[in-house]
Amino acid sequence: MRLEGKVAIVTGAASGFGAGIAQAYVAEGARVIVADMNEQGARSVAAALGPTAVAIGGDVSSGGDCEAMVARAVSAFGGLDIVVNNAGTTHRNKPLLEVTEAEFDRVYAVNVKSIYWMTRASVPLLRKQGRGGSIINVGSTAGIRPRPGLTWYNGSKGAVNTITLAMAQELAPDNIRVNSICPVIGATAMLEDFMGMPDTPENRARFLSTIPLGRMSTPADIANAAVWLADPASAFVTGILLPIDGGRTA
Repeated sequence: MRLEGKVAIVTGAASGFGAGIAQAYVAEGARVIVADMNEQGARSVAAALGPTAVAIGGDVSSGGDCEAMVARAVSAFGGLDIVVNNAGTTHRNKPLLEVTEAEFDRVYAVNVKSIYWMTRASVPLLRKQGRGGSIINVGSTAGIRPRPGLTWYNGSKGAVNTITLAMAQELAPDNIRVNSICPVIGATAMLEDFMGMPDTPENRARFLSTIPLGRMSTPADIANAAVWLADPASAFVTGILLPIDGGRTA
């Protein structure tokens, strides 16, 4: 198995891309902390995955909650090798002046500040262990090729991408690799917010017309990339922004 013996934290893992990543990691031999603000959802995912998955509730915009996630990895599985910063949120697709300050602050707290907190919680442990590690930030094509109506969300994902590049440079001497997966729109719980309109076949078709391969991303698509970026086979890969987008950013 590609991740045999590895310990991972996956945030936002109660559903969508995070649940897909957690499932793929367990299938490849990893032991996984399934972290989500929706603790009941995280418990359901972990229960389905078996004894090599443990759930924890928590808000990634809280430093204390991120520290608790790392501590749980140590207490449950003895260490940490992989951190997937997947948890994210958005404001509804609408004119930029209609986004409230509270919406703006929440988007940046969950999408950007969470990486700050998780880095502070996990990097000292990864350094102490001395065996390197893989940090995977889930960005978005929105940070590469923005869509109108999502200005502040686009900016948060642009920050994720820039942070990824800078982290990769700074942590390379510790053999801690940092990469970003950049999905195109997928059929997740946030789909209608991204579209800014009801999820109908007609409205989906408008978005699919902008994706050359003609479909949305799936949890399996994102999970396959997350497995590869955590796999020792990608040991010389750091500082990349990997679009999983069916050609959207080409």
